[in-house]
Amino acid sequence: MRYLLDTNTYIYLVSDRDSLHPDVLELLSEPDAVWCISAESVRELIVAYNNKGWGNKRWKTAEDMVRAIEDDYYIEILPIQKEVMRTYSRLRINTAMNHKDPSDHVIIAHAITTRMPLISSDTRFAFYRR
Repeated sequence: MRYLLDTNTYIYLVSDRDSLHPDVLELLSEPDAVWCISAESVRELIVAYNNKGWGNKRWKTAEDMVRAIEDDYYIEILPIQKEVMRTYSRLRINTAMNHKDPSDHVIIAHAITTRMPLISSDTRFAFYRR
């Protein structure tokens, strides 16, 4: 099975694995699981590296951090195809929970378009069902 990791789940996986929910840890141990991450999450990680210093102690450069996603953690980086943008353009935004993060919306659209379960700790994501 293929799974799409949200940015926050990847951060926990790399820096604080014990904070992951037991169900996520169980999924991570599945031998046939294929882990993916959206290019939008990678963009968020680069911004966090450059602006907030996240990952600076682990990697020398943002490029090293990006390389580690696939080489060290075996997570496939998925490009954002035009079909994802079409889904994103139709996405109904969760205004009731004031969910305005465009990166989250792109990642959600990526999961919907590719029909992959999205693994996230963000409770507002449940609003965005297929």
